[in-house]
Amino acid sequence: MQKLIQIVAIAFVLICSAAAQPAERQIVKQQVPEYPALLKKMKIGGTVKLSATVAPDGTVKKTKMNGGNPMLGEFACAAVSKWKYAPAAQTSNVPVEIVFEPKSASVSVK
Repeated sequence: MQKLIQIVAIAFVLICSAAAQPAERQIVKQQVPEYPALLKKMKIGGTVKLSATVAPDGTVKKTKMNGGNPMLGEFACAAVSKWKYAPAAQTSNVPVEIVFEPKSASVSVK
């Protein structure tokens, strides 16, 4: 019986924590980063991973690069800081991945 109570308690905690997770913030306005001409010419590319701290009103307050080429990261962070998200009840951290593709000389957001 005690084992059953423990299982029910754990399930309750997991369900409550999943319900407390905020919904994914939707992008309202997005600016794709510029692919720097010199890096494009040199065929330097890759994926930049960063996190954006988004205020309740949807403005990006801070960006932090978590991985990728630092030169491309500067351009990615500058672009993401201009993004606008849908309003929410609280501040949230949103993961962002931006891919700089040297073969096609394009930039995409995941």
